[in-house]
This record gives sequence, C-alpha cells and structure tokens, in this order.
Amino acid sequence: MTRTYYEFFAGGGMARLGLGPGWTCLFANDFDPEKAESYRANWGGEEFVCRDLAEVGVDQLPGAVDLAWASFPCQDLSLAGNGRGMGGAQDEVKTRSGAFWLFHAKMRALRAERRAPKLIVLENVSGVLTSRGGRDFCAVVAALGDLGYRVGAFVLDARLFTPQSRPRVFFIAARDDSFARAYAAPAPENLWTPPALLAAHSRLPPEQAARWLWWRLPKPALRNVELIDLLEEEPEQACWRSSAATQKLLDLMAPAHLEKIREAQASGLRVVGAVYRRTRIDERGRKAQRAEVRFDGMAGCLRTPGGGSSRQILMEVQGESIRSRLLSPRESARLMGLPDSYILPRNATQAYKLCGDGLCAPVIRHLAQNLLEPLLDGEASLAAAE
Repeated sequence: MTRTYYEFFAGGGMARLGLGPGWTCLFANDFDPEKAESYRANWGGEEFVCRDLAEVGVDQLPGAVDLAWASFPCQDLSLAGNGRGMGGAQDEVKTRSGAFWLFHAKMRALRAERRAPKLIVLENVSGVLTSRGGRDFCAVVAALGDLGYRVGAFVLDARLFTPQSRPRVFFIAARDDSFARAYAAPAPENLWTPPALLAAHSRLPPEQAARWLWWRLPKPALRNVELIDLLEEEPEQACWRSSAATQKLLDLMAPAHLEKIREAQASGLRVVGAVYRRTRIDERGRKAQRAEVRFDGMAGCLRTPGGGSSRQILMEVQGESIRSRLLSPRESARLMGLPDSYILPRNATQAYKLCGDGLCAPVIRHLAQNLLEPLLDGEASLAAAE
C-alpha cells in the first residue's frame, strides 16, 4: 500500500527519508534555496516548491493525502532563541515560529474543500511546551482540534536511536474517527512523557483536554552504536587543531570537567568525547565562557552554526595525548541517521546548518512504523468493513 503526504518546511527531506519508500510525497516546500538544493540533490524535486509558505496556494497541493508533515521553524521557541513564541494567527507580522499559522491556514482550506489529511504531524523543539507560559502549546492543540482532529504528543529523544541527545516534541493529530482511540494508551507512557509535557497538558482548557489522546508507542530496540563508532578517520573538512588551540579549550574547563579528562587519561584507552562552549555564571556571579566535555558515548544536540557555542567539538584522549577538532559534516549527518549516500552541501557551514535544522531519520521511521502506518491501516480496515 502506497501512502501519500505533503512535507512542509522540508529542509533536506529527512522526514521523507524516515518515512521510507512506502510513502509518496506529492508536495514539499522550503523557502531556503540552499536547503532546496540539497532536497533536489537527494530526491529529485518535481514536487518541491522553493517558496515562502505564504506564497503557496492551496491549489498547489495536489489530491487528498494521508499525512501532512510540518517541522515548523523553532527559532522563537528554542532555549537559544528570543522567546517571542508563535504569536497569533491574526498577527500581520509573524514571528519565524509563527509560520505554523500559515500551515494551519492551508489545512483549514483543505478541510473546506473536503481534502483534509487523515493525519497531521508537527515537530519542534521542547521549548514549544513552555514558550509564552505554555500558551503556544495550548494554541497548537486548539488549532488542530478546531480542524476536527484528536491530538496527542510525545517527546522523542534521538538518543534512543543514534548517539545524540536531541529531544523533540511530536504532535500527532488524527481525524476524529473511532479507530484513532484504538491506538491510545489509558495513561501517558513514561518513556515519551517528561514532566514538561505533563505540565503543558495540565494547562489545557477542558474542551481541549477532552480531545487529547495519549498515543501508544513501543520502546525501540536497544541502541548499539556510540559516538566513537560514527567518526571519520581524518575528515578533510574538520582537521585536528593545534596543541595551543586544544590547550585553550582545556583552560576554559571547570575543575569537574578537567577531572573527566584525567579519568579518561587514566583509563589507558582511546576515549572520544563531545565538547560545547557555553556561557555560565562563575563563582563571582559574572558571565564566563566555559568548555564542557562529556565522555558518555553521546554527542550533544546538533545545532545550526550561528555562533561559536553552536559548533560541537570532539576531544580525543589517549594517554598523555589530547587532541581536538570540530565534528565533521559527515559525522553530523550520521548522528542524524543519514546514510553516507546522502548528498551533503559541499560548504561545511551549510552542511552543519542542514543537519542542525533537520530531523533524526530513525526517529521518524519508528514513529511511522509503530503509529502512523497502523493508524492509516486501521482507517482503511474500518472503511472496508463499512
């Protein structure tokens, strides 16, 4: 059975990769020409429209699809952003994250034409749970409910699938038909429901809470890959830094992180960790730049390369030898679950941006296989029975 979908804010088509060959994309869009180039390099692009969603007419959305996927912009919702939130549908000048309302308008128009998707999936950073005091979360649930959908959400962390800490919120909306309830759990499942999601849900007004479903989703198989397993030997786009540059990084570390270095040295093994530069408050109450390292086999969350602190650094420790370099573009792609056949931009900064803005493909596959496809199969069986 071939399933159909639209992919809004498509980036490099990582939702497409995760959904897999059993799905057919009828429309995809992004306004970023560099991401559009990557999408077309990997997927062709007859169905791809490089244009602001505000300029896309509903007549450009062909047919009636099974799924509408939208990973709308996170800049105004993320912890690293400006906290402006999504704003409202009526706002004449929208925030970047307010592009959600453009997507919502397209879904409303499709519903008016009796072409509403059977399922909608929204993906964003965890900040959507708390931005503007939780009002943005309530606005998303209300907006989907107004379109006739029952809604639930998970927080899925890529760390269960690849060695990258990357929690993301996924809203799953299904048309208000009886089959949807068959895939709901009687209570939230702890693995996918952190306290922030429970708190956000508790703020829903009664009419929205009544339309909420706690979706069922099985636990994935145990991940058997660590950061060190994904590294290139000598990547051309991420050379080892000088000893002086590495020492400067060590000088930025607090005692607790220097102790991690000493423990790694004492192990006698080749140990590779991920390092971020962060701004912290020092013992005198002043802002100070710090370098923080982790040797737990995980990378930190990949981000777009907007500044020095967003660029993740690798630190290799083997006895007295300590070396450092940037994570390479291909290593970043591997952390997103992209195969080495995936064509990355030649420019390293653009490759980092593509991955930092992207979706972890194995997360999408798990979601599709264990919830989206069963939901669609359930509706098809119900229709056949009728």
